[in-house]
Amino acid sequence: MPLPPETAWFPAKRYGWGWGLPGRWQGWVCLLGYFAGLAGGFRWLLPAHEQLFLALTLGLSLALVGICWWKGEPAGWRWGDR
Repeated sequence: MPLPPETAWFPAKRYGWGWGLPGRWQGWVCLLGYFAGLAGGFRWLLPAHEQLFLALTLGLSLALVGICWWKGEPAGWRWGDR
């Protein structure tokens, strides 16, 4: 069941597929957590553990997309006809 647009953390993009910048504070917390995780991995895992950093990046990215899918507006192609 899709979330109403006023309660979605991540609104759908106006053009293209996917989500835009967060529309609620919870989305901003998720996005900042994503970037903090990447920055921490960059600081402590590179250059000695490149494969572990890539795994962390993949895991964080999949988690962010999952949260966008769960708490965002339904994804789909849009051509600016909102």
